[in-house]
Amino acid sequence: MEKLAIGLMSGTSLDGIDVVLAKISGVDLDTKVKVLEQHTYPINDKLILKIKDAMDDVKSNSKLISSLNVELGYAFGHAVLSFCKDFNIDLNGVDFIASHGQTIYHIASDEKDYVRSSLQLGDGGVISHVCKKTVVSNFRLADMAAGGQGAPLVPYADFVLFSNKEHNRAIHNIGGIANMTFLKKSGSLDDVIAFDSGPGNMMINEACEALYHKAYDEDGLIASRGKLIPKLYESLMAHPYFQMDYPKSTGREVFGAFYISEYLKMYKDEKAEDIIHTISMITVDTIVDSYKELIKQNVDELILCGGGALNKFIINDIAKKMPNTKVYTLENFGYSSQYKEALAFIILANQTLNHKPSNVRSATGAKAFKVLGQVNYNY
Repeated sequence: MEKLAIGLMSGTSLDGIDVVLAKISGVDLDTKVKVLEQHTYPINDKLILKIKDAMDDVKSNSKLISSLNVELGYAFGHAVLSFCKDFNIDLNGVDFIASHGQTIYHIASDEKDYVRSSLQLGDGGVISHVCKKTVVSNFRLADMAAGGQGAPLVPYADFVLFSNKEHNRAIHNIGGIANMTFLKKSGSLDDVIAFDSGPGNMMINEACEALYHKAYDEDGLIASRGKLIPKLYESLMAHPYFQMDYPKSTGREVFGAFYISEYLKMYKDEKAEDIIHTISMITVDTIVDSYKELIKQNVDELILCGGGALNKFIINDIAKKMPNTKVYTLENFGYSSQYKEALAFIILANQTLNHKPSNVRSATGAKAFKVLGQVNYNY
């Protein structure tokens, strides 16, 4: 039976709340989905500061996190209401809402005094109350309880949408963090390889804010004017995360503001455009190395998405370094690069409501297939 669903996504870039309306039917590989409307709503500056404080080991506290969880729930809920008003959508006709939430902290594997865990704020119960709809949220912990890293989760949707019998395909989302899904031609779900390759836009955006008071490097124009700073490049590329084998995942707690700010201090005498160029090359080369050094399989088609897919410098350099691969953006396949993750969580939530698993064990390292997410029903 066909259903109408709304997907919500707020990523590590903090560039807004993505809202997608789609029709969805079927389950598993019989899932069919069609996007109807999509839009991004800004997060107000005060709320962004609270999110950044919650991510900061020094500024964060339990009172802030408790409050922010509810405040973000209201923000997501009101984004849905605004979306329905702006696009003349009858919310009564929507069957469910899928919300990823705002990631605050991600511990990919057990540490000495901490267990693997992941915290996404934006309470589903609050969203359900505001919108009077069933909400599926908090997708990651079921996978982590089964021994997985809780990330990446989008590969299940990639498998449903982009599996191909004739070509090895890879989908690389360049958000704040860059994550990839490799789909072997005629492969099964257990053949899927997926992991976070490293920083996507995160370090670039932080440097642009610090050096230019700009939120990001539009079209990669700043990077295209700069030159490589070899010592900075070598130091950044030496990060142990890039040498780790998959499954692996990372986030702002590793490559966020504190990390890159130390390098900006060390290289403050260098030209600003050279710093942006060098940091951008970290994104490019860690993406390329994901295929050449880690999975070591031929990629016939590479599909780029996320905000970084709009960065011409990044796209062009990836294409140059992968000459035997056809490089596309998601738009070539009828989807929007910006809204793909919000759409993916609609697919995952549809699985959840049909009591079907949607984690990819080969991607997360989980020992079992799990039905993901927690459901807040509206009666």
